[in-house]
Amino acid sequence: MELLEQDDKKLLQEVSNLENMQKGAYNIRKNGQGIERKTTENVNIITKKDKPGINIYVKDNAKFEYIHIPVILTQSGLTDLVYNDFYIGKNANVIIVAGCGIHNNHHKDSRHDGIHRFFLEEGAKVKYIEKHYGEGIGDGKRILNPVTEVYLKQGSSMEMQSTQIKGVDSSIRETIGKLDANTNFVVTEKIMTNGIQLAKTSFDVELNGENSSTHVTSRSVATDSSTQYFISKIYGNNKCFAHSECDAIIKDNAKVTATPEITANNVEANLIHEAAIGKIAGEQLIKLMTLGLSEKEAEEEIIKGFLR
Repeated sequence: MELLEQDDKKLLQEVSNLENMQKGAYNIRKNGQGIERKTTENVNIITKKDKPGINIYVKDNAKFEYIHIPVILTQSGLTDLVYNDFYIGKNANVIIVAGCGIHNNHHKDSRHDGIHRFFLEEGAKVKYIEKHYGEGIGDGKRILNPVTEVYLKQGSSMEMQSTQIKGVDSSIRETIGKLDANTNFVVTEKIMTNGIQLAKTSFDVELNGENSSTHVTSRSVATDSSTQYFISKIYGNNKCFAHSECDAIIKDNAKVTATPEITANNVEANLIHEAAIGKIAGEQLIKLMTLGLSEKEAEEEIIKGFLR
Protein backbone atom coordinates (compact mmCIF):
# COMPACT_ATOMS: atom_id res chain seq x y z
CA MET A 1 0.00 0.00 0.00
CA GLU A 2 2.85 2.31 -0.91
CA LEU A 3 0.57 4.73 -2.80
CA LEU A 4 -1.38 5.66 0.33
CA GLU A 5 -0.68 8.91 2.15
CA GLN A 6 -1.16 9.35 5.89
CA ASP A 7 -4.62 10.95 5.49
CA ASP A 8 -5.60 8.07 3.20
CA LYS A 9 -4.65 5.51 5.82
CA LYS A 10 -6.63 7.37 8.46
CA LEU A 11 -9.75 7.33 6.30
CA LEU A 12 -9.27 3.66 5.46
CA GLN A 13 -8.89 2.81 9.13
CA GLU A 14 -12.26 4.45 9.83
CA VAL A 15 -14.20 2.63 7.10
CA SER A 16 -12.22 -0.56 6.53
CA ASN A 17 -9.76 -1.83 9.14
CA LEU A 18 -6.33 -1.80 7.49
CA GLU A 19 -5.00 -4.91 9.23
CA ASN A 20 -8.02 -7.01 8.32
CA MET A 21 -7.96 -5.67 4.77
CA GLN A 22 -4.69 -7.39 3.97
CA LYS A 23 -6.02 -10.82 4.98
CA GLY A 24 -8.05 -11.27 1.82
CA ALA A 25 -8.99 -9.72 -1.50
CA TYR A 26 -9.38 -5.96 -1.79
CA ASN A 27 -9.83 -3.05 -4.15
CA ILE A 28 -9.06 0.51 -3.04
CA ARG A 29 -10.60 3.42 -4.90
CA LYS A 30 -9.33 6.99 -4.38
CA ASN A 31 -10.75 10.14 -5.96
CA GLY A 32 -12.53 8.23 -8.71
CA GLN A 33 -9.70 5.84 -9.61
CA GLY A 34 -8.71 2.34 -8.53
CA ILE A 35 -5.24 2.54 -6.99
CA GLU A 36 -4.59 -0.90 -5.44
CA ARG A 37 -6.02 -4.39 -5.82
CA LYS A 38 -5.45 -7.89 -4.55
CA THR A 39 -7.23 -11.09 -5.63
CA THR A 40 -7.18 -14.60 -4.13
CA GLU A 41 -7.69 -18.14 -5.36
CA ASN A 42 -11.43 -17.90 -4.71
CA VAL A 43 -12.07 -14.21 -5.32
CA ASN A 44 -11.47 -12.41 -8.60
CA ILE A 45 -11.93 -8.66 -9.16
CA ILE A 46 -12.27 -7.28 -12.68
CA THR A 47 -12.61 -3.66 -13.80
CA LYS A 48 -15.82 -2.90 -15.69
CA LYS A 49 -15.43 -1.88 -19.32
CA ASP A 50 -18.73 -0.06 -19.85
CA LYS A 51 -18.93 2.08 -16.69
CA PRO A 52 -16.86 2.98 -13.61
CA GLY A 53 -16.64 0.14 -11.12
CA ILE A 54 -15.72 -3.49 -10.67
CA ASN A 55 -17.16 -7.01 -10.89
CA ILE A 56 -16.35 -9.31 -7.97
CA TYR A 57 -16.61 -13.06 -8.53
CA VAL A 58 -16.60 -15.56 -5.66
CA LYS A 59 -16.24 -19.23 -6.54
CA ASP A 60 -18.69 -21.94 -5.51
CA ASN A 61 -18.07 -23.36 -2.03
CA ALA A 62 -15.55 -20.66 -1.07
CA LYS A 63 -15.50 -20.40 2.73
CA PHE A 64 -14.74 -17.46 5.01
CA GLU A 65 -13.20 -15.21 2.39
CA TYR A 66 -12.72 -11.51 3.24
CA ILE A 67 -13.31 -8.88 0.57
CA HIS A 68 -12.67 -5.15 1.18
CA ILE A 69 -13.76 -2.50 -1.32
CA PRO A 70 -13.23 0.88 0.38
CA VAL A 71 -13.57 4.27 -1.32
CA ILE A 72 -11.84 7.44 -0.14
CA LEU A 73 -12.25 11.02 -1.37
CA THR A 74 -9.70 13.70 -0.55
CA GLN A 75 -10.30 15.96 -3.55
CA SER A 76 -12.77 18.76 -2.83
CA GLY A 77 -15.42 19.34 -5.49
CA LEU A 78 -15.29 15.79 -6.82
CA THR A 79 -18.42 13.75 -7.62
CA ASP A 80 -17.57 10.05 -7.78
CA LEU A 81 -20.01 7.48 -9.20
CA VAL A 82 -19.20 3.78 -9.09
CA TYR A 83 -21.03 0.54 -9.94
CA ASN A 84 -19.90 -2.63 -8.15
CA ASP A 85 -21.48 -6.03 -8.84
CA PHE A 86 -20.93 -9.08 -6.63
CA TYR A 87 -21.49 -12.59 -7.98
CA ILE A 88 -21.46 -15.08 -5.10
CA GLY A 89 -21.20 -18.75 -6.02
CA LYS A 90 -23.24 -21.66 -4.67
CA ASN A 91 -22.71 -22.42 -0.98
CA ALA A 92 -20.01 -19.75 -0.67
CA ASN A 93 -19.62 -17.98 2.68
CA VAL A 94 -17.95 -14.55 2.58
CA ILE A 95 -17.54 -11.32 4.52
CA ILE A 96 -17.56 -8.12 2.46
CA VAL A 97 -16.49 -4.77 3.93
CA ALA A 98 -17.34 -1.63 1.99
CA GLY A 99 -17.57 2.02 2.95
CA CYS A 100 -16.55 5.51 2.01
CA GLY A 101 -14.48 8.10 3.84
CA ILE A 102 -14.47 11.74 2.72
CA HIS A 103 -11.87 14.30 3.81
CA ASN A 104 -12.90 17.79 2.70
CA ASN A 105 -10.95 20.85 3.84
CA HIS A 106 -12.31 23.25 1.21
CA HIS A 107 -15.47 25.02 0.06
CA LYS A 108 -16.70 22.77 -2.75
CA ASP A 109 -18.92 19.77 -2.07
CA SER A 110 -17.46 16.25 -2.26
CA ARG A 111 -19.85 13.44 -3.18
CA HIS A 112 -19.76 9.69 -3.62
CA ASP A 113 -22.59 7.64 -5.12
CA GLY A 114 -22.06 3.90 -4.91
CA ILE A 115 -24.40 1.40 -6.55
CA HIS A 116 -23.77 -2.13 -5.28
CA ARG A 117 -25.62 -5.18 -6.61
CA PHE A 118 -25.41 -8.60 -4.96
CA PHE A 119 -26.35 -11.79 -6.82
CA LEU A 120 -26.30 -14.79 -4.48
CA GLU A 121 -26.55 -18.29 -5.87
CA GLU A 122 -28.28 -21.14 -4.03
CA GLY A 123 -27.04 -21.68 -0.49
CA ALA A 124 -24.65 -18.70 -0.48
CA LYS A 125 -24.12 -16.60 2.64
CA VAL A 126 -22.84 -13.02 2.78
CA LYS A 127 -22.13 -10.68 5.66
CA TYR A 128 -21.91 -7.15 4.28
CA ILE A 129 -20.50 -4.34 6.43
CA GLU A 130 -20.88 -0.78 5.17
CA LYS A 131 -19.42 2.26 6.94
CA HIS A 132 -19.65 5.94 6.04
CA TYR A 133 -17.50 8.67 7.52
CA GLY A 134 -16.74 12.34 6.88
CA GLU A 135 -14.17 14.79 8.21
CA GLY A 136 -12.43 18.07 7.36
CA ILE A 137 -12.46 21.72 8.34
CA GLY A 138 -13.87 23.11 5.07
CA ASP A 139 -17.49 24.18 4.67
CA GLY A 140 -17.91 22.09 1.52
CA LYS A 141 -20.40 19.30 2.14
CA ARG A 142 -19.55 15.62 2.48
CA ILE A 143 -22.31 13.77 0.59
CA LEU A 144 -22.84 10.01 0.40
CA ASN A 145 -25.64 8.28 -1.52
CA PRO A 146 -25.33 4.47 -1.38
CA VAL A 147 -27.66 2.14 -3.28
CA THR A 148 -27.71 -1.57 -2.45
CA GLU A 149 -29.60 -4.15 -4.52
CA VAL A 150 -29.85 -7.71 -3.22
CA TYR A 151 -31.04 -10.72 -5.22
CA LEU A 152 -31.24 -13.95 -3.22
CA LYS A 153 -31.71 -17.33 -4.85
CA GLN A 154 -33.16 -20.31 -3.00
CA GLY A 155 -31.55 -21.08 0.35
CA SER A 156 -29.20 -18.09 0.35
CA SER A 157 -28.92 -15.40 3.03
CA MET A 158 -27.41 -11.98 3.53
CA GLU A 159 -26.73 -9.90 6.63
CA MET A 160 -26.15 -6.18 6.04
CA GLN A 161 -24.74 -3.82 8.67
CA SER A 162 -24.72 -0.11 7.82
CA THR A 163 -23.15 2.57 10.02
CA GLN A 164 -23.02 6.36 9.72
CA ILE A 165 -22.10 8.13 12.93
CA LYS A 166 -19.88 11.08 12.07
CA GLY A 167 -19.23 13.86 9.62
CA VAL A 168 -21.65 13.10 6.77
CA ASP A 169 -23.64 16.21 5.81
CA SER A 170 -26.16 14.52 3.54
CA SER A 171 -26.96 10.91 2.75
CA ILE A 172 -29.72 9.13 0.86
CA ARG A 173 -29.50 5.39 1.40
CA GLU A 174 -31.58 3.04 -0.76
CA THR A 175 -31.80 -0.71 -0.22
CA ILE A 176 -33.73 -3.03 -2.53
CA GLY A 177 -34.22 -6.75 -1.94
CA LYS A 178 -35.84 -9.51 -3.99
CA LEU A 179 -36.01 -12.84 -2.18
CA ASP A 180 -36.68 -16.35 -3.50
CA ALA A 181 -37.73 -19.38 -1.44
CA ASN A 182 -36.08 -20.16 1.92
CA THR A 183 -33.98 -17.01 1.92
CA ASN A 184 -33.24 -14.53 4.70
CA PHE A 185 -32.22 -10.87 4.51
CA VAL A 186 -31.23 -9.12 7.75
CA VAL A 187 -30.51 -5.39 7.76
CA THR A 188 -29.20 -3.34 10.69
CA GLU A 189 -28.43 0.36 10.40
CA LYS A 190 -27.03 2.86 12.89
CA ILE A 191 -27.13 6.59 12.15
CA MET A 192 -26.24 9.72 14.08
CA THR A 193 -26.78 13.24 12.73
CA ASN A 194 -26.06 16.68 14.13
CA GLY A 195 -25.90 20.29 12.97
CA ILE A 196 -28.13 20.63 9.90
CA GLN A 197 -27.25 17.20 8.50
CA LEU A 198 -29.76 15.15 6.51
CA ALA A 199 -30.08 11.36 6.48
CA LYS A 200 -32.73 9.52 4.49
CA THR A 201 -33.10 5.75 4.48
CA SER A 202 -35.38 3.77 2.16
CA PHE A 203 -35.94 0.00 2.25
CA ASP A 204 -37.93 -1.81 -0.45
CA VAL A 205 -38.06 -5.59 0.01
CA GLU A 206 -40.10 -8.16 -1.96
CA LEU A 207 -40.66 -11.53 -0.28
CA ASN A 208 -41.43 -13.57 -3.38
CA GLY A 209 -40.48 -17.10 -2.37
CA GLU A 210 -42.11 -19.46 0.10
CA ASN A 211 -40.55 -19.21 3.59
CA SER A 212 -38.55 -16.12 2.68
CA SER A 213 -37.95 -13.67 5.53
CA THR A 214 -36.47 -10.28 6.37
CA HIS A 215 -35.69 -8.37 9.54
CA VAL A 216 -34.95 -4.64 9.20
CA THR A 217 -33.73 -2.67 12.23
CA SER A 218 -32.89 1.04 12.29
CA ARG A 219 -31.40 2.75 15.34
CA SER A 220 -30.70 6.45 15.05
CA VAL A 221 -29.92 9.58 17.04
CA ALA A 222 -30.83 13.03 15.68
CA THR A 223 -29.46 16.12 17.45
CA ASP A 224 -29.23 19.90 16.91
CA SER A 225 -31.28 20.85 13.81
CA SER A 226 -30.63 17.70 11.80
CA THR A 227 -33.31 15.77 9.91
CA GLN A 228 -33.84 12.06 9.40
CA TYR A 229 -36.31 10.06 7.31
CA PHE A 230 -36.92 6.32 7.59
CA ILE A 231 -39.09 4.70 4.89
CA SER A 232 -39.71 0.96 4.88
CA LYS A 233 -41.75 -0.90 2.26
CA ILE A 234 -42.15 -4.65 2.52
CA TYR A 235 -44.25 -6.81 0.21
CA GLY A 236 -45.31 -10.30 1.30
CA ASN A 237 -46.03 -12.14 -1.94
CA ASN A 238 -45.93 -15.68 -0.55
CA LYS A 239 -45.85 -17.55 2.74
CA CYS A 240 -43.22 -15.40 4.45
CA PHE A 241 -42.21 -13.42 7.55
CA ALA A 242 -41.04 -9.82 7.95
CA HIS A 243 -40.23 -7.62 10.93
CA SER A 244 -39.32 -3.95 10.46
CA GLU A 245 -38.49 -1.63 13.34
CA CYS A 246 -37.34 1.98 13.67
CA ASP A 247 -36.09 3.23 17.06
CA ALA A 248 -34.89 6.84 17.25
CA ILE A 249 -33.69 9.26 19.91
CA ILE A 250 -34.38 12.92 19.19
CA LYS A 251 -32.76 15.98 20.82
CA ASP A 252 -32.76 19.75 20.51
CA ASN A 253 -34.55 20.92 17.32
CA ALA A 254 -34.02 17.75 15.31
CA LYS A 255 -36.75 16.05 13.27
CA VAL A 256 -37.32 12.34 12.60
CA THR A 257 -40.01 10.86 10.34
CA ALA A 258 -40.73 7.12 10.17
CA THR A 259 -42.99 5.85 7.38
CA PRO A 260 -43.84 2.14 7.48
CA GLU A 261 -45.61 0.37 4.65
CA ILE A 262 -46.29 -3.35 4.76
CA THR A 263 -48.34 -5.05 2.07
CA ALA A 264 -49.59 -8.63 2.31
CA ASN A 265 -50.39 -10.12 -1.07
CA ASN A 266 -50.73 -13.64 0.33
CA VAL A 267 -52.92 -14.94 3.14
CA GLU A 268 -49.88 -16.59 4.76
CA ALA A 269 -47.71 -13.48 4.78
CA ASN A 270 -46.83 -12.48 8.36
CA LEU A 271 -45.63 -8.86 8.41
CA ILE A 272 -44.85 -6.70 11.47
CA HIS A 273 -43.69 -3.10 11.80
CA GLU A 274 -42.69 -1.18 14.94
CA ALA A 275 -41.58 2.43 15.33
CA ALA A 276 -40.59 4.50 18.35
CA ILE A 277 -39.30 8.08 18.40
CA GLY A 278 -38.62 10.04 21.58
CA LYS A 279 -36.20 11.82 23.85
CA ILE A 280 -33.86 10.17 26.34
CA ALA A 281 -35.86 8.98 29.33
CA GLY A 282 -35.41 11.12 32.42
CA GLU A 283 -34.96 8.12 34.72
CA GLN A 284 -32.00 6.95 32.61
CA LEU A 285 -30.29 10.32 33.05
CA ILE A 286 -31.00 10.43 36.77
CA LYS A 287 -29.62 6.93 37.32
CA LEU A 288 -26.31 7.75 35.62
CA MET A 289 -26.05 11.17 37.28
CA THR A 290 -26.34 9.53 40.70
CA LEU A 291 -23.17 7.65 39.76
CA GLY A 292 -21.30 10.94 39.39
CA LEU A 293 -21.77 11.79 35.70
CA SER A 294 -22.84 15.23 34.53
CA GLU A 295 -26.05 15.47 32.49
CA LYS A 296 -24.02 15.83 29.28
CA GLU A 297 -21.80 12.85 30.14
CA ALA A 298 -24.89 10.78 31.00
CA GLU A 299 -26.50 11.61 27.64
CA GLU A 300 -23.32 10.63 25.80
CA GLU A 301 -23.17 7.27 27.57
CA ILE A 302 -26.82 6.53 26.81
CA ILE A 303 -26.33 7.39 23.12
CA LYS A 304 -23.19 5.23 22.91
CA GLY A 305 -25.06 2.28 24.35
CA PHE A 306 -28.04 2.87 22.07
CA LEU A 307 -25.90 2.82 18.93
CA ARG A 308 -23.61 0.01 20.04
